[in-house]
Amino acid sequence: MNKADKLTVVAELTETFKSNNFVYLADTTGLSANDTNKLRRMLFERGVSMRMVKNTLLRIAMEESGKDFGALKDALKGTTCVMTAEAQKAPAESIKDFRGATQSVVLKGAWIDNAVFLGDDQLATLVKLKTKEDVIGEIIGLLQSPIKNVIGGLQASGPQKIGGLIKALEERN
Repeated sequence: MNKADKLTVVAELTETFKSNNFVYLADTTGLSANDTNKLRRMLFERGVSMRMVKNTLLRIAMEESGKDFGALKDALKGTTCVMTAEAQKAPAESIKDFRGATQSVVLKGAWIDNAVFLGDDQLATLVKLKTKEDVIGEIIGLLQSPIKNVIGGLQASGPQKIGGLIKALEERN
């Protein structure tokens, strides 16, 4: 690979890192050519892009992106492929589904919205990680719950009880 090619790869990776908030690094050393093609096909179907990259070029692109990848740079040893997606859990779920009983794809680390996850043992955590939309939905549901209970109670009690409650409150004051 000549210098111009390396600069092109670094520029492409830098742009990828700037436009993505979910970056996964994996090691696919143990995969055969057939298995690699199957993995690529599965990732493509799930909206995940995968690219094999030299660690030195990857490190340079990380630095030039302006994002703080922190300890994720320490995972740049051996063979590394970069996975990016718009859905934060898509790469983690894909790795989990693909490897099944074998450890053919090993997660080196992930960077999700400025949080760094290092090591293959973090895969289960990444699969269970809730998206921003999920958390917002849960909060809205929790906020609506008490209001729904009050309205339901008022509707179930009928107009006589509501009138009685108002009269009791009036007499109290």
